[in-house]
Amino acid sequence: MALHLQRLGDDALVLGQRLCQWITRAPTLDEDLALSNIALDLVGHARTLLTRAGRLDGTGRTEDDFAYGRPDREFTNTLLTELPNGDFATTVARQLAYTHYAVLYYEQLTHCPDTELAAFGARAAKEVAFHRLHADRWTVTLGRGTEESARRMRHGLERVWPYTGELFEEDEVLRRLSASGTVPSPAPLRETWLHRVTGVLTEAGLAVPAPTWSARGGRSGLHIEEFGPLVAELQSVRRQFPGGTW
Repeated sequence: MALHLQRLGDDALVLGQRLCQWITRAPTLDEDLALSNIALDLVGHARTLLTRAGRLDGTGRTEDDFAYGRPDREFTNTLLTELPNGDFATTVARQLAYTHYAVLYYEQLTHCPDTELAAFGARAAKEVAFHRLHADRWTVTLGRGTEESARRMRHGLERVWPYTGELFEEDEVLRRLSASGTVPSPAPLRETWLHRVTGVLTEAGLAVPAPTWSARGGRSGLHIEEFGPLVAELQSVRRQFPGGTW
């Protein structure tokens, strides 16, 4: 189960880091604060998940070891979470896809036999539900705004959609955990996810993209070109002051 928790933790950590890049750059002061708070929630999720993964895998690694002590290829996040922010509409599209998935999956975690993990799922689902509302609201606002805002929202959706399938992929590790009842598989959630996201896009006057390809590889450590600079930014202080404490 340690690897699965590491994957979930990496998703939250990397997406949180991406959202931090909006600080002082968001369209409005309110959005600067909103995205900062969402990023803070995600980093909190990552701390819980990565700390637990370190206890379970026998290495004794801490949340800081996971965040600051691994090279790029050892991160196991989905490619969706590491996509560059692009313009604000692209970030909204990425948030729309991730938050609807995360709420569904964390709700399923509440039924885990592991009480600690179940409690985390309950808390995280409530927090990400607010992130989902934020993404839903902005999707509708941009889709039904001006011709330009709708064009940008369509472009953002087309940009992120090929990366959504990886959220629901099931490999041998996950199949084994799911079969034993240890953790749920995300694969059965895809239809519900698509139904909910489609509802938001319909309200926004937008269509679900139909990508001709599907990205994968993040779970096994294969990342996009822009991921290296993101990890370097994340780890820059630790690299400059190894062993430093604050």
